[in-house]
Amino acid sequence: MCTVCGCGDAKVEGHGNDHSHDHHHEHGHDHHHHGTHGDIHYGHGPAGVAVPGMSQERLIEIETGILAKNDRYAAENRAFLKGRGVFAVNLVSSPGSGKTTLLCRTIETLGDQPLAVIEGDQQTAHDADRIRATGAPAVQVNTGKGCHLDGHMVGHAMDHLDLARDSLLFIENVGNLVCPAGFDLGEDCKVAILSVTEGEDKPLKYPDMFTASRLALLNKVDLAPHCDVDLDLYEENLRRVNPGIEILRISARTGEGMQDWLTWLHARLAEKTHRPQAAE
Repeated sequence: MCTVCGCGDAKVEGHGNDHSHDHHHEHGHDHHHHGTHGDIHYGHGPAGVAVPGMSQERLIEIETGILAKNDRYAAENRAFLKGRGVFAVNLVSSPGSGKTTLLCRTIETLGDQPLAVIEGDQQTAHDADRIRATGAPAVQVNTGKGCHLDGHMVGHAMDHLDLARDSLLFIENVGNLVCPAGFDLGEDCKVAILSVTEGEDKPLKYPDMFTASRLALLNKVDLAPHCDVDLDLYEENLRRVNPGIEILRISARTGEGMQDWLTWLHARLAEKTHRPQAAE
């Protein structure tokens, strides 16, 4: 959780709005657990994390306060999106999974479907520029030292987007398989993107992210023959941590599985707007 990540300020690119996002820290020493081989486990307490000099009770108190404040912003975002019939997807992954490439391919393939994008990165507007090159409106949110987007940042970003009714909103979160799992942005669901190059054990190492996600996109499947990976084992591990997760195998480069991904998006948008799904 972000009790230990040192999140700093965020800035919505192009608008000069600084949004404070302070996480306070205390220092000292705390207990931890050792495995049979001397392995050290810091996440076994009630808070799931350890900070030197801070009790588990104090950690829970701080995290509860942070998340409660975030949840209020997220609830406002969710109400706004519901009122406009906008289906919002929070795209989460580690860096290098292919989120932006996949998103560009998705936008191009969706054609005239109304949509908008919020791009989250610590620095630069490179990804937002790539999105804008497709013709889609995009707002860049630079989080500075922050490792994730939060409800407050997304709300400010939406202020700068003219979201059409019955449209899609893609929120590309900061590349990070830890902190974004715990922060509600007001989205309809999280979609985790997992590159086949990352290793079949990623869902087991970072279970919170995949537990929080409704759909997993197993990306770059065109590279699978060259990486000695087991795609069935990827899916098995995903379902070990989240038995209900939906999984699609795709390649943004070759287009494999893209139609299944678009069909999934159209179906969720139809559910949100209570309209019949358009024929594919």
